[in-house]
Amino acid sequence: MIIFSGVRSTGKIHLGNYLSAIKQWVNFQEKNDCIFCVVDLHAITTPYDPKKLQKEILETVIAYLALGIDPEKSILFVQSKIKEHTELAWLLNTITSVGELNRMTQYKEKKKQHHQAMAGLLNYPVLMTADILLYQTDIVPVGKDQQQHVEIARTLAKRFNQRFGKTFKVPEAYIAKVGGKIMSLNDPRKKMSKSIPSSCLFVFDEPKDIKKKIMSAVTDTGKQIKYNPSTKPGISNLLTIYSLLKDKPIKEIEQEFKGKNYSEFKKSLINVLINTLGPFRKKRKELLKREVYIREFLTKGEKQAQAIAQSTIQKAKKRMGL
Repeated sequence: MIIFSGVRSTGKIHLGNYLSAIKQWVNFQEKNDCIFCVVDLHAITTPYDPKKLQKEILETVIAYLALGIDPEKSILFVQSKIKEHTELAWLLNTITSVGELNRMTQYKEKKKQHHQAMAGLLNYPVLMTADILLYQTDIVPVGKDQQQHVEIARTLAKRFNQRFGKTFKVPEAYIAKVGGKIMSLNDPRKKMSKSIPSSCLFVFDEPKDIKKKIMSAVTDTGKQIKYNPSTKPGISNLLTIYSLLKDKPIKEIEQEFKGKNYSEFKKSLINVLINTLGPFRKKRKELLKREVYIREFLTKGEKQAQAIAQSTIQKAKKRMGL
């Protein structure tokens, strides 16, 4: 199977990015043809600092590697280096209605957050569709918040195929049964977001920061360590994180902490986080000194991605009469 996914080049990867997406990528690359990219064209759809963009792109690539993406097993590249992404996005825009884009939940949320929405933000799902369809993708591992975008990719693939002839595979979203959406540490009814750093646990945080953030994380009334997102969203979110890091069912963790209080549970979670994330932090520090090596395999990945993308775009343009 062909697997495709990507993360915006915002420089920092939080625990939600890792558990809901990148952890799945690492597992998929063992037995599948995987293509992962840093989606820098998506990153410029909201306010950003052009002077920091290249640094953030490199840091995101380093994060991929530190978290387990292997460039010998997967194709890894930077989105803007492959011009076919924007070319296919334009072609797909011609079969996408404005109404479909206006209904996108993330567009509505970002519009509220930034007060003024540019056309690029409205067209974000079309570019994401182009990212996916260019590589004839079977599976797109994403967090639950991106499911709607994969659905529009499916819709546009079917519409194009019906109108112009069979050209694209119709992709499927893969969302982890547990942890498809990691919630904010200080407001567990909202998604963890790097736009609110205090709500986030970043994968390369130092132990002292991990301890501070977890000990101050919102829990719930009562003392029982029980999973129930509707009545106990705080402790349920922490249980989800614990479960995914330890690869242990939540029921087992509930049993382990039966009769214990939130403080005891949090201290144990801190140890799990420090032990799990420590090697990632160490590998990142090593990779920061190896920029030449990183640039070499990125160039290799770009060439591999380019070959696939060119083949797809030529077929699509021919079908459209171009």
